[in-house]
Amino acid sequence: MFTSLFRAILRLLAAVLALHTTIRIIRHFHKFPMPEFLANLIDNPLRRRLQPPGEMPIRHGIEPGMTVLEVGPGNGRYTVELARRVGATGKVVTVDIEPKMIERVTQRAQTEGIANLEAKVADVYDLPFEDGAFDAVSLITVIGELPEPERAMREFHRVLAPAGTLAFSEALLDPDYPLARTLIRRADQAGFRLKRKLGNLFAYTLLFERG
Repeated sequence: MFTSLFRAILRLLAAVLALHTTIRIIRHFHKFPMPEFLANLIDNPLRRRLQPPGEMPIRHGIEPGMTVLEVGPGNGRYTVELARRVGATGKVVTVDIEPKMIERVTQRAQTEGIANLEAKVADVYDLPFEDGAFDAVSLITVIGELPEPERAMREFHRVLAPAGTLAFSEALLDPDYPLARTLIRRADQAGFRLKRKLGNLFAYTLLFERG
């Protein structure tokens, strides 16, 4: 019985690995935003263990009173934690190209009584904000979805205040997972300097400052 169970587990793991590899290959050649119907699927216990929602704003260097831009909110679980972290004197603006995703986040904020959060549809390559409008830009498992990450980073550089922080968190389970050295190279090309690195191969956070 134990042998049969062990084999079943191995087959399941092999199937999951094969699916993950297939998705990574597809996503490598065909980048597209995460569909709204998958928002809850990626908000799973394993991800929350690797990237605890309540801890992520701290890992990203977010402080009370900051004005923060979040890109790619998913179902809003991490977004509301950002808003709680900045407090009543701060503000979070979250953007996504998918209107239904923005509707989902707006509804979550209303349900949870979050008043310092604005969710809007926007193109990450042409953000509708003034130069230096934000103290921080925060992305969690999002940058790998973008077909032109360097172009997006240049736009982040524009909307960040001179002393602002650009923060990325990535997890190996994400099909769009980039290696840390890849993000560091791309950020450097966009005018950023690495300020801090946290974590390991399985889940890491990178914080950058403007060069």
